[in-house]
Amino acid sequence: MTTPGSTTARPLASLGERGLITLIRTRFSAPSDVLVVGIGDDAAVARPERGALDVLTTDALVEGVHFDLAFCSLSDVGYKALAVNVSDVAAMGGTARLALLSLILPARLAVGDVEALLDGFAAMAGQSGVTLAGGNITTSPGPLVVDVSLVGAVRPRKVLTRGGGRAGDAVYVTGAVGAAAAGLEWLRAGHAAPPDAGMAACVARYRRPEPRHRLGALLGRTRAASACMDLSDGLADAVLQVAQASGTGARIDATRLPIPEAAREWLAGGHGDAVRAAVRGGDDYELLVAVPARRRRAFEAVVRQARGVPVTCIGELTAAPDVVLVRDGRAEPLPQGFAHF
Repeated sequence: MTTPGSTTARPLASLGERGLITLIRTRFSAPSDVLVVGIGDDAAVARPERGALDVLTTDALVEGVHFDLAFCSLSDVGYKALAVNVSDVAAMGGTARLALLSLILPARLAVGDVEALLDGFAAMAGQSGVTLAGGNITTSPGPLVVDVSLVGAVRPRKVLTRGGGRAGDAVYVTGAVGAAAAGLEWLRAGHAAPPDAGMAACVARYRRPEPRHRLGALLGRTRAASACMDLSDGLADAVLQVAQASGTGARIDATRLPIPEAAREWLAGGHGDAVRAAVRGGDDYELLVAVPARRRRAFEAVVRQARGVPVTCIGELTAAPDVVLVRDGRAEPLPQGFAHF
């Protein structure tokens, strides 16, 4: 079986482990000045960034759990596998540097399938300035698994965490919420093609999220935020976790939520309550940011430098411990976000 994006039907077994490693090495540039030893040895050797702390994260995408090859290309999978890790580093105020890529490959895949996956990974690496340092390959008796570990850098005293917020801090979110959830539902419904540009954008948001790596690094560098978290498991989950870690509550204004119209219409049709569906939905990979009043001007300056990334104030952290969504003047509990188990 070959999947969309294949350039050759040659089976992986015909290439062998060494041949596959050579394929990966030749599809990426030679080691940068960051790497002393790169792909092909027992381990990579890198130069640390002087005066910086390491930021470490890892995430895996599992076929049938995080993606479906019926409506995602292998290029999309490679792109997203790195993007979700870049988003984590951005949420810490860091800059992504080096990646390790582990591929657990079913025998049904062809060489062209792996090439397509690597193309997507390379596209995200180019956008975020990440160098592939090495990784691992093995066979899978079941699903395809793409596992990425990422190393970033951040200066001391400029690390962003979930627990730095204080009551009175304004809460902002980048981009839009609910778009990826609507796009995924559209794809799962089996539609051939989006009917308009709005839904096409939702589908693209699910397939290829845009980690806010430049904005996150600027927030850390300028100390313009008190707390930050990425929206991997939905806005509701992020608000709750930031509030709990910071020892505060939160009030989110439903009228301010940046839900795209196409997503709002689709989610309303399937769930009735588009707002609750949007804040519960995952895969947005936007940033939730808490900003103290005294840092508001610095934050606005960062936004201006962020190359057109939309940022919306959606509420505030509160001294009262409740985490609520305010609609029509009434407060209701914020829905639970996505749960992995």
